[in-house]
Amino acid sequence: MTTYHFVAASERFLTVEEPLDEVLRERRRHYGETGREIDFWLLRRPCFLDSAELSGQLADVPRPAAAVVSTDPGFIDFMKLRLEFVRRGSFEAPSPSVPDPLAEAPAASPPAP
Repeated sequence: MTTYHFVAASERFLTVEEPLDEVLRERRRHYGETGREIDFWLLRRPCFLDSAELSGQLADVPRPAAAVVSTDPGFIDFMKLRLEFVRRGSFEAPSPSVPDPLAEAPAASPPAP
């Protein structure tokens, strides 16, 4: 199993209110220059937040939620400092409650007219 670390917040906060794309773009560039494989992902509506082991600790994260997930705990520490209003955590996967650590729930369909 692999340990995944994350910061989670409302999807709007992470994707609209914070310049997260700039931070992730810079990190991607740095990884490319140093020959390092990408070990972080931005997930919109991550399924792991609803797993039995995490749902209680993350009940206060507004939904729909988003998360930055990484196998590098130092990067997530940096993200927690950079993005003040997020919850930090970790989990191991694959597991019975989190079979796919990078799975996303489908976006809600707009109401029918």
